[in-house]
Amino acid sequence: MANRQKMSKTRDKKPDWQERVVQIRRVSKVVKGGKKLSFRAIVVIGNERGQVGVGIGKASDVINAVKKAAADGKKHVVEVPLTRSNSIPHPIDGIGGAARVIMRPSAEGTGVIAGGAVRTVLELAGVRNILAKQLGSNNPLNNARAAMNALSRLKTFSQFAKDRGVIAE
Repeated sequence: MANRQKMSKTRDKKPDWQERVVQIRRVSKVVKGGKKLSFRAIVVIGNERGQVGVGIGKASDVINAVKKAAADGKKHVVEVPLTRSNSIPHPIDGIGGAARVIMRPSAEGTGVIAGGAVRTVLELAGVRNILAKQLGSNNPLNNARAAMNALSRLKTFSQFAKDRGVIAE
């Protein structure tokens, strides 16, 4: 009996992951009988507490493409170290395809100053104060990948100290 109550509590509890669709694009493949249409969805998934992922899904209808993209995003989740002011620990650049993203930490109250897919990635990662600039490409997929590349390479002060063999004060 107690086990059933425990299971119902976990089922009622909503997951804290949020999904945001960045882009849905109709794509086609030329086959013998003509063109076969399908949909490509780019979805960003995050918990607003330092974990975020970007996923891509293709299917013959939009709903299944979004589901596949969300599942793919959960497979590619990265941890983002956040400071007390909900910013990033240090400036960093990220590259994804031809897209380049520059990110800089900012003071409390600045907000997320970024555009497009980068803004979505940062908001779902839980970053509240940051300056970001997209360079090179307007492609949402490459910009999201560039943002993920930058966030995945972030380190805290103590991680730098440990890597260098220095005692952190």
